[in-house]
Amino acid sequence: DIHHALHVIATIEKQTGAGKPWIVGAGFHRPHDPFISPQKYFDLYPPGSLKVHRDPAGISPAPPLSMPGGGFADAFNAFTDAERTEFLRAYYAGVSFMDAQVGRLLDTLDRLKLWDKTLVIFSGDNGYHHNERNWWNKNTLFERSCRVPFIVAAPGAKAGQVCRSLIELVDLYPTVADYCRVAAPHALAGQSLRARLENPAAKGRDAAYTLVSRGAGGYGQAVRTVGWRYIQWSDGRAELYDEVNDPEETRNLAGDSGHAALVKEHQHLLARVGPYTSTETRPPPRRKRAE
Repeated sequence: DIHHALHVIATIEKQTGAGKPWIVGAGFHRPHDPFISPQKYFDLYPPGSLKVHRDPAGISPAPPLSMPGGGFADAFNAFTDAERTEFLRAYYAGVSFMDAQVGRLLDTLDRLKLWDKTLVIFSGDNGYHHNERNWWNKNTLFERSCRVPFIVAAPGAKAGQVCRSLIELVDLYPTVADYCRVAAPHALAGQSLRARLENPAAKGRDAAYTLVSRGAGGYGQAVRTVGWRYIQWSDGRAELYDEVNDPEETRNLAGDSGHAALVKEHQHLLARVGPYTSTETRPPPRRKRAE
C-alpha cells in the first residue's frame, strides 16, 4: 500500500506538471487480509483497548442460507477470545495503515492546490463482520456487510455535511461523468449524486439492492429502504429488520403479522429486479483418458 501511494503521488505530480487532465483509481489492499501492517499501527490499539462484540441473548436465529459456512465457519467457531481480540486489533491496524496512505494522497492535493478542480471519492467494496453471529468476514446480507464507507469532496459540494439518503455504487460512474461533463455512451443503471452533494437534504433513492450467492443455485437478495432491510432467500425464507430501532439486526420481524404490509411492500421492490439468474460459465468436465 505504501508503494501504491507513492506511485499515485508521482502520477499526479507528473500529469499536473504537464498540464494534463488525469483520473486516478488508487486501490489499497488494507484492511483486507492478510492482516499485516507496520507495528506502529498495532500500537495504536494496545491489548485490552478494544471490546469484542457479543450477540445479545435472544437474538433471532439466522436462516440456513443467511450465514456462509465451510472452512471459514469452522475456523471462526474454533476462535478463542484471545484470537478474537488479536483479529480485531489487526483489522483496526490495517484500517489506520490504509488511512495514513490516503492522507498522503490528500496532502498531495493540498501541496499542488488541486482541490478546486478535483473530484475525490473514497469508498470500499464491502463492509465486514467482527463476531456478529460469530462471523469474521463479509458475504452476508446484513447491514455490516452490505454498507460501505462513502466520502466525496467535489467543487461546489457542501463540505462537512452528512447525506442520509440511499445510494448504490452504480451511482459512481454517472457522478464522475457529470462532474467531468462527459456524456454516457448508453443508458446507465446509476444516477449522478451531484444534486445530493450540493444539497445533502435532497431526496435520493427509495431503495438499494444487494445480492449474495450461496452455491448450488442458492442465493439471497436484499432491499434496503430508509428504515428497513428486507432479505429474501432462494429457499423461501425471509428476514426483515428495523434499522432505526434495531441497527444491529437482532430481531427478525419477517414472520410478525404486524409487519405483513411492510414485507409485501419490500417484496414488490425486489420484484423490480426480478430473481437472480447466474451468468457464471464453467468449462466442461475433463474426460478421463482411456487406458
